[in-house]
Amino acid sequence: MATEEPKYTLLEKSGPFELRAYAPQLIAEVKVEGDLDAASSQGFRLIAAFIFGQNQVNEKIAMTTPVGIESSDQQKSTKIAMTAPVGIEAAKSEKGVANQWAVSFVMPSEYTLDTLPKPLNSQVKIRQLPAENRAAITFSGFYSEDTVLEKTKALEDWIKAKNMQAVGPSQFARYNPPWTLPFMRRNEVMIRVRN
Repeated sequence: MATEEPKYTLLEKSGPFELRAYAPQLIAEVKVEGDLDAASSQGFRLIAAFIFGQNQVNEKIAMTTPVGIESSDQQKSTKIAMTAPVGIEAAKSEKGVANQWAVSFVMPSEYTLDTLPKPLNSQVKIRQLPAENRAAITFSGFYSEDTVLEKTKALEDWIKAKNMQAVGPSQFARYNPPWTLPFMRRNEVMIRVRN
């Protein structure tokens, strides 16, 4: 059975770079602290509990991809997608190290704000994202903070070369389970843009 991904229209493709027009999305999000790996694990567990039935009607919600991680620091952020609809946003500490993250899962498109079961855990927040354009770069293999920063810089350079304006932080998205072979993994860095 295929895993649902957020709906978008491809506007432009140039090598590993794409410009996409995304439809509105509903996300479940938590704020967590720690380094990138610890935060992504903790955030994933909190939201996974919600979609596996820890909600007001004890209903299981289908997994979607990607899972993302985004830094709360608007200057320099990284979003990491995991095995489900999860995103993470990080805030930098005084020393410039990301230690606070927003982890989010995209909810299946069959739900609206009114029909999505309400989370029992008050840390899990539900948000509606508007339709938006995003620039993306796709790559395979294992990820590291250095790899994500390198791909983010390449994407920022492509955005500038195309005379677009970045709006908000970058997001790192991971589409595969952790046991997927590195060469078969699909990873992306995405940045919301205005033309």
